[in-house]
Amino acid sequence: MKLSRHSDYALRIMIQLATSGDALVSIRRIAETYGISHTHLMKIVQSLGRAGFIETVRGRHGGLRLARPAQDISLGALVRHTEGEDGLVDCAGCLIAPACGLPSILAEALEAFLKVLDSYRLSDIASRGRMLRALFDISVPTNP
Repeated sequence: MKLSRHSDYALRIMIQLATSGDALVSIRRIAETYGISHTHLMKIVQSLGRAGFIETVRGRHGGLRLARPAQDISLGALVRHTEGEDGLVDCAGCLIAPACGLPSILAEALEAFLKVLDSYRLSDIASRGRMLRALFDISVPTNP
């Protein structure tokens, strides 16, 4: 399965926020870090905010941060949100749909894929905090 660009960018945002702790990170900063359109990131951030993954603080010194601890955010839940609940294929109107077994096989495969993602937390990805913070050019504390 290939994740959409929307999911890719959402995961990148979440990883950067997870490594930033409680510090606020601006959308502009994330856009510059990854070379992604500010406008495109705004749409993803709004979606993640509505779903309760991140919180936004408005104003001159505002920004983004995780809405809950990284260990409480399942990668499976995040991907389900960004990819939606649609199956891997749309068999509506397909001539062979009544006799074909492919939809059930693909549904089983998708379920297995998401089950693996459910076993990992955002904190698992962000556990290499010192290295990630250095890549994001965030000041690295002496005791990570």
